[in-house]
Amino acid sequence: MPASLSPLSRSVIVTRLRAAGCVFAEDEARLLVYAARTPSALTAMVDRRAAGLPLEHVLGWAWFCGLRIAVDPGVFVPRRRTEFLVRQAAALVRGLAVDSTGRAPDQPQAVVVDLCCGSGAVGAALLAALDGVELHAADLDPAAVRCARRNLTAGGGQVHEGDLYEPLPATLQGGVDVLVVNAPYVPTEAIGLLPPEARIHESRMALDGGADGLDVLRRVTAEAPQWLAPDGHLLVETSEPQAPRTVETVVRNGLIPRVASSAEPNATVVIGTKPIWQDSGPGG
Repeated sequence: MPASLSPLSRSVIVTRLRAAGCVFAEDEARLLVYAARTPSALTAMVDRRAAGLPLEHVLGWAWFCGLRIAVDPGVFVPRRRTEFLVRQAAALVRGLAVDSTGRAPDQPQAVVVDLCCGSGAVGAALLAALDGVELHAADLDPAAVRCARRNLTAGGGQVHEGDLYEPLPATLQGGVDVLVVNAPYVPTEAIGLLPPEARIHESRMALDGGADGLDVLRRVTAEAPQWLAPDGHLLVETSEPQAPRTVETVVRNGLIPRVASSAEPNATVVIGTKPIWQDSGPGG
């Protein structure tokens, strides 16, 4: 919307956003003016943002890996640090397409599963970055599933509603090449320390990882071996302090661990690889 049509000047919007504690008030003002279709819509959007609603919920979308991801109110907003998880997963999928001689073997498309998919941002980024993958995504939150379907189905992704592996097609067992997971990993007692945007406006189930933050990750890792293909990879986002315990969980379930980290944007990913001799988990 042209700024000349706005009942609020850009400087007034910036002042209001700064007063509300928005660190990047100038950038947010520009996005709000761009997104609003009418002057009255702009006023309403500024009011909602100044009241503390996440910018992405006000806009209805978030930038992630260069993509515009639909994000409805209440749905977890994809974080920039999770782009590192996408890059790690994409590199592993690309590695599947090349054999030890450096030649591309004649093999079926890679199977990728995005658990706790939220808005489907990770899956959408992988579909955009990779050719010829079969992508499945799943989440327990119906609102998140609706967003994920908007973000994934046009690109060929399949979205399932349910708890972790429960809604996935049984035919995927033992055939998943890359299992990527951004499960909730905030310890319950730390929820109150989160910024109000997350604490108040995002789904609790997308944040709360239990007493030590690893409850969901433990459940994911326990069942991962029966879903992964031989030499398949589990990737989970975690925090740097939680990484050692996450590695222990990976090892306990028969996977070979590796930790990848990035100082910018402060991201940690634990990768567990299923040994080629392991058929159905630690006891298989």
